[in-house]
Amino acid sequence: QNPKTSAIVKQLLAEGNARELQKYFGSRMEFGTAGLRAAMGAGISHMNDLTIIQTTQGFCRYLEKNFSDLKKRGVVIGFDARAHLSSGGSSKRFARLAANTFISQGVPVYLFSDVTPTPFVPYTVTHLKLCAGIMVTASHNPKQDNGYKVYWENGAQIISPHDKGISQAIEENQEPWPQAWDDKVIDSSLLLHDPYATVNKEYFKDIQKQCFYRNINKVTNLKFVHTSVHGVGHKFVQLAFKAFDLSPPFAVPEQKDPDPEFPTVKYPNPEEGKGVLTLSFALAEKDGAKIILANDPDADRLAVAEKQESGEWKLFSGNELGALLGWWIFTCWKNNNRDTRAIKDVYMLSSTVSSKILRAIALKEGFHFEETLTGFKWMGNRAKQLMDQGKAVLFAFEEAIGYMCCPAVLDKDGVSAAVITAEMASFLATRNLSLSQQLKAVYDEYGFHITKASYFICHDAKVIQQLFDNLRNFDGKNTYPKSCGRFKVSGVRDLTTGYDSSQPDQKAILPTSKSSQMITFTFANGGVATMRTSGTEPKIKYYSELSAPPGNSDVEQLKKELDELVSALEKHFFQPEKNNLQRKTE
Repeated sequence: QNPKTSAIVKQLLAEGNARELQKYFGSRMEFGTAGLRAAMGAGISHMNDLTIIQTTQGFCRYLEKNFSDLKKRGVVIGFDARAHLSSGGSSKRFARLAANTFISQGVPVYLFSDVTPTPFVPYTVTHLKLCAGIMVTASHNPKQDNGYKVYWENGAQIISPHDKGISQAIEENQEPWPQAWDDKVIDSSLLLHDPYATVNKEYFKDIQKQCFYRNINKVTNLKFVHTSVHGVGHKFVQLAFKAFDLSPPFAVPEQKDPDPEFPTVKYPNPEEGKGVLTLSFALAEKDGAKIILANDPDADRLAVAEKQESGEWKLFSGNELGALLGWWIFTCWKNNNRDTRAIKDVYMLSSTVSSKILRAIALKEGFHFEETLTGFKWMGNRAKQLMDQGKAVLFAFEEAIGYMCCPAVLDKDGVSAAVITAEMASFLATRNLSLSQQLKAVYDEYGFHITKASYFICHDAKVIQQLFDNLRNFDGKNTYPKSCGRFKVSGVRDLTTGYDSSQPDQKAILPTSKSSQMITFTFANGGVATMRTSGTEPKIKYYSELSAPPGNSDVEQLKKELDELVSALEKHFFQPEKNNLQRKTE
């Protein structure tokens, strides 16, 4: 019943454009553990009013089956500022349609009245003890995309088998229910609640438990620039700084207000390198700020850059910031816990493609480190399990600039990460140390961990499948490569098939998934490289790391060795020319 998408389809029919219609209606968007992520537009392959209604009807039925008290507890729904003029779709509209679906079935809905960072949804699930949460966002994807991200009652993103159960329920509930299109009725419903004011108060109260140096924060001369890259983060990072008694950061004026067109950047993703930060650098130079904090548009990720003595800007990788935050959060914990026995219940987590620096710190300091599969859905669920056993999970991170610094949110949170980074930098400044100098100190103490990650773009699923099949049948059937250029392969773990050459029974310990590709190679020189497909973008990604024990300070040699390993990986395993892969361009 949306006049815009309806008109698009009628136009294609009138033109007899079977090819485009096939694109729109050939296959339904797949509902996975990350929920939905697709372009906004007409047809069942896109995000639009109808597919949101169908998805929410399925999700509602699935929740009814799983929770006898769903009508007492209810769900939370949040949204970012994305909008798509030509199809009339927007995050806010999708959120209201989803709310309408639940309310029509007598389920209470806590619908945020304004845009909110993604981490506020899992926070609200936990804080109000709700059955589930939905966040309508496509995070840092291109502007035409949108998404539908789902949280379970434990405050973490869903994992299997929930995705399959919800998917099945969507299939069974495709015809819109009687009031599905009329979202105006929710405004007068007693089942509609707005958690905005409560959550804004409680969230900032909760993150203050991670504030340890208020007296330093009040007087620091360190200046910060913040950009929300046309997303939702501005207001919330300002409030976080206030909660920590820090002077507000300078906001990049052209980027501080939400704008679904993202007019000043090619990609609204601070992970893509310095190009996204051009305006931030200019403002920092003008105002004499040393540190830049950049959130992605839904404020669940954080990138940090620091001005070096040379006048150059250093953009920290996700692994480097993970090392700094891990060191900082553990140090703060240690200073506040005099009981040495408590350390046996302390945990930190990171994903398997992230740097193993936390493992090195854990080994030396005596706390526990665990790795999980890629993505915060795994870290959030594992953290909750550990917390339920009385353990303290201090920190979790992934190299894709995602950090969980505060146990009140079991997902990555760019708001708390920004203000905790600012406090760490302010503290270090009183010791005349920069973030870069402290990072070197962390590596000196726990061993250098050099990492390099990138990706190739490939829109052809067959080519991707062939590339991974070739690696699995390298020298005849079921044989993996024994070398990569001059680098000898000493171990292989394939989390698509469940094979791990390092285990006595050759079975991988981490869960396996046939639907996504992921192979990790260990090399005789101690290097590790993982190749995997992305769940939300047409990318084949790789991650590599070379580490040395503490005291080995020949960093340049390590870097050179890793660069050569990565070149060999690209040349022999990816074969970009033969497979027609497009390189990541800055």
